[in-house]
Amino acid sequence: MFVSVFAGLTSSFQMVQINRENLRAGQILLEKMELIRLYNWNQITGADSTTFVPATFSGAYYPDGSTGGVLYSGTVTIANAPLTETYASDLRVVTISLNWTSGNVPHTRSMTTYVSKYGLQNYLY
Repeated sequence: MFVSVFAGLTSSFQMVQINRENLRAGQILLEKMELIRLYNWNQITGADSTTFVPATFSGAYYPDGSTGGVLYSGTVTIANAPLTETYASDLRVVTISLNWTSGNVPHTRSMTTYVSKYGLQNYLY
């Protein structure tokens, strides 16, 4: 009976850790998406876009910078929108992907959004 209780507790702690890692991955993805939302069209697509939107980034499990936990590595891809209409040149698809390894199991999450030349950023300031 003790072995069964111990196995149940161990499994519960592993599931909690996996859920915490998934939650932190979602926080990192949302943080990067919010940054994209605040940039204007030239900062996303212009010559200085690599300064504002780096192609790769990394994030820590602990956001305060303390050591331990997994290390998340991410990529940002900005591509033309898959449209053929006349406004297709004024629209981009931004995909942010995040990868990490917990134990020996690789995990991945991603978010995708569209950015318009005449979008939300024109109304903020």
